Amino acid sequence: MKQPAIWMAVFAASMCAARAQVEVQVVMDQTEFLSAEAVPVAVRVVNHSGQTLHFGPEDWLSFSVEAQNGLIVVKTGDPPTGHNFDLESAGVATQHADVEPYFTISQTGHYTVVATVRLKDWDREVASPPQAFDVIQGVKLWEQEYGVPDPSATNNQAPEVRKYILQKATYLKHLRLYLRLTDPDESRVFRVLAIGPMTSFSTPLTQLDQQNNLHLLYEESARAYLYVVVSPDGVLTMRQKYYYTDAAPRMKTDESGVIYIAGGARHVSPDDVPPPVLAPPLTELAPTNR
Repeated sequence: MKQPAIWMAVFAASMCAARAQVEVQVVMDQTEFLSAEAVPVAVRVVNHSGQTLHFGPEDWLSFSVEAQNGLIVVKTGDPPTGHNFDLESAGVATQHADVEPYFTISQTGHYTVVATVRLKDWDREVASPPQAFDVIQGVKLWEQEYGVPDPSATNNQAPEVRKYILQKATYLKHLRLYLRLTDPDESRVFRVLAIGPMTSFSTPLTQLDQQNNLHLLYEESARAYLYVVVSPDGVLTMRQKYYYTDAAPRMKTDESGVIYIAGGARHVSPDDVPPPVLAPPLTELAPTNR
């Protein structure tokens, strides 16, 4: 009767030994997300074994997600991972992934994610400590349905109808603005974009152009405004920052229907979209002998 207990003790000891030689960590830059927002994680594998670890074409990384409030989390797969590489002793390998498409984590609540690395050469698995995160509820600020024409369709076919939704949510005691793209019933979410921080008194200004791109201008901090343009497919095509001067920046439309920003002072920032074109540094010429 004691034999199963002995085998369990041996197995546990071998797992602890593997865990001491190979460390697995799940790292997250943020731990609060809106429903259907991407949940990016970085899995860090540290090799303390004194030998080189080989990762071939096999599926060496898997994830598990659990809810802490009784919700059932259904797993539909694992994110793709890199293959065919070696990790030398004292080396660190990092694998980035988005776990949101592979688990039903759309309901608000508290969750934990665990990454498990399979070491084929040792026939062992090493799991990371659980990393906690939360799915939070946003407050709807504005919504607008719009059409997405199919380029291959004829003019007598109705376009697909989608909806832009602006939401605000508190992240680490700070307000953030989000854009959600859904179908008209909000039953299908195409994309969720984290636009940026916002002030509690900011009222976002929105306008759709002739191609149904969303133009958005709002106050992200005191006297600082963010102007973004998002395509009907949810692609961020422009992001610019403006400062309040003698008047606040505002959106205007010219005679041809082009939307632009008038007033305020443009502030070039490294995170502008498209990236700013910076002037090359001046080259100091060596003095010439005369």
